[in-house]
Amino acid sequence: MSSALATGTLDAPRATGTEPARTRPAAPANTSGRRIGQRLAGLAWRVAKPSIAILAFLALWEIAPRAGLVDKVFLPPFTEVAATFFELTANGQLWEHVSTSLSRALTGFVIAAAIAVPLGVAIAWYQPVADFLNPVLELFRNTAALALLPVFILILGIGETSKVALVIYACAFPILLNTISGVRTVEPLLIKSARSLGFSQIALVYKVVLPAAVPTIFTGLRMAAASSILVLIAAEMVGAKAGLGYLITAAQLNFQIPDMYAGIIAIALVGLVFNAVLVFVERRLSSWRVAL
Repeated sequence: MSSALATGTLDAPRATGTEPARTRPAAPANTSGRRIGQRLAGLAWRVAKPSIAILAFLALWEIAPRAGLVDKVFLPPFTEVAATFFELTANGQLWEHVSTSLSRALTGFVIAAAIAVPLGVAIAWYQPVADFLNPVLELFRNTAALALLPVFILILGIGETSKVALVIYACAFPILLNTISGVRTVEPLLIKSARSLGFSQIALVYKVVLPAAVPTIFTGLRMAAASSILVLIAAEMVGAKAGLGYLITAAQLNFQIPDMYAGIIAIALVGLVFNAVLVFVERRLSSWRVAL
């Protein structure tokens, strides 16, 4: 007993070879809620950020005429233009002009793409074709489409044919040049690998070259889509009886200024939808790039 008191081991616990487990502090209950809130705030900011500049522009458009910074007659407030836009939409007049312009633009765009993409592949892939066609292409691609509008009207008349032909001409060169660039800049290692696997020339183009050139080709398609609308609007201002260009010109001549701005807004919305559709198709066709 005395020896135990001397050594201080009387009440000491016995060694068991293991230490008691330590409990971790519990996480705060509101941590998950805070993370969800941060994610929602980030998502809301990503959605709202592109709209800030547009909202600021519309606010300036609304305030400037009412404050007397510009003449209210020539630039009505945005709310008046929006009211006119919805009125024209409700009575079907705006849709009549939009559908007419869209049919012309889409017809010319599709025909131009059907011609320019295969021709661009042939020029980029076969040097004899390039040597034969390059002089003619260099001659015409530097000629503005609107400069040829009187020529198209004189040769094809003032009807639908001349307008669609002008759209084809305006769309063909952006698609053609970007297709040539896309095919010529395909990674050479991909082509060598496909040839080593025994791909034929046709299979090599359709299974390797064209998929690799999709982003560049669609850049040309998006440029051509914008050109098709702009050129068509200018053509519709001359001798047309329907279309957004006709609507803007007629509204200006009759001094219906809100109708004129409503037509301009319709053109902007058509361009946005056209571009969004092409971006969606491009992502679907090049979705395999994400996996890489």
